[in-house]
Amino acid sequence: MAKAAAGAYIAGMDSTLAKIDQFLAALDASVADGSFVRLALRMPCGADETLKSIDVKPATIRDQLKLSFTFHHQTRDLTQNHPPAGAIGQLRKLVEKDFRQAFLYTTAFDLSYDAQGKSPRLKQSVATSKAPATLAHDREKTRSIKAEGTPWLTALGVTGADGQVLKASGDKFRQINRYVEILGPLLKAIPAERLHKVVDMGAGKGYLTFAVADYLKQVLHRPTEVVGVEFRPDLVAFCNETADETGTDNLSFAQGTIESFDSTGADALIALHACDTATDDAIAKGIAAGSELIVVAPCCHKQIRREMETSNHPNALDFVTRHGIFLERQAEMVTDAMRAMILEHFGYSTKVFEFVSDVHTPKNVLIVATKTKRGKDAGALKKLAEAKEFFGIRRHYLEGAVGLSSLSP
Repeated sequence: MAKAAAGAYIAGMDSTLAKIDQFLAALDASVADGSFVRLALRMPCGADETLKSIDVKPATIRDQLKLSFTFHHQTRDLTQNHPPAGAIGQLRKLVEKDFRQAFLYTTAFDLSYDAQGKSPRLKQSVATSKAPATLAHDREKTRSIKAEGTPWLTALGVTGADGQVLKASGDKFRQINRYVEILGPLLKAIPAERLHKVVDMGAGKGYLTFAVADYLKQVLHRPTEVVGVEFRPDLVAFCNETADETGTDNLSFAQGTIESFDSTGADALIALHACDTATDDAIAKGIAAGSELIVVAPCCHKQIRREMETSNHPNALDFVTRHGIFLERQAEMVTDAMRAMILEHFGYSTKVFEFVSDVHTPKNVLIVATKTKRGKDAGALKKLAEAKEFFGIRRHYLEGAVGLSSLSP
């Protein structure tokens, strides 16, 4: 029925219309009768020189039909979803101003619009896509932690009894999956015989601790023990009860502080949003345990900021740091860069990057340190001393936590 309807429409197209109107009318008809497969805009000519092409396809999002636009820029892709009625108007502007060619693919026909030359041309050809478009939203296919059939998500208030993500917990669900997306390959890279225990320092309510245990058991199929360390006894009791009730038998929680916890045997150590120097205590515990992997997401970088504020040490960045907000940001970067240097001194390879968008949380920097075979890097201490001198920093808390105070150049 859809093919016959669309084919009849093309055969009877109003030739008095401008070519672009004929093209958009064909697109509108194919969306309406369900024969639309995809649309491609090529040969950019607009003001945005980074925009290379656009692809449009149908998608069902929250039970509503949308046209999903993917804008392919030189260094990134951006996706926007629009109702069909509004999308047609946007496509008119794009075809008129920003692209010379547009290609419409339906299950009944293909149609190309070419604005090169003196006048636009329209060409119909045999359909290259016989199967209807898949309307499933792509992002739903890539979750490491599934919403349905995951009882601990329901127990923690992320999903309802029906296994659907609660409206207020969408950001938390995305954060959990983004975290596993980053941490999963790092854990997988550690040989199974060297990954017996993962410790999560400052586990809180356990969202990400449960996610790690779930990934290790359900995806990697490894008998790795996961321990969440949390200071608040009520949360420890709640999380242990939840682990028991949901059958998460590779997970347990211990009450205590990061500083006092015995990290012996921790093959991987994690600390997300441990406040100020608590992050340093966690790093020191990982180094002391000889952990294969140390992953921290710092927050509240107060110690180094106080050092910079009270030293009155002039440097070439005074014109920036005299503004309080810039001093705060500079202190955050300096604190974490020095942490990376100290980790490198102890033979770790480090990376610092954003792990979730700051739309979801401002505490979005992740330091990942993986143990190497090269041994200690003495050059890292020299760089650390130079950085301290430049910023007027007397000490970095982590130096003392790992016993480096007397060793600094």
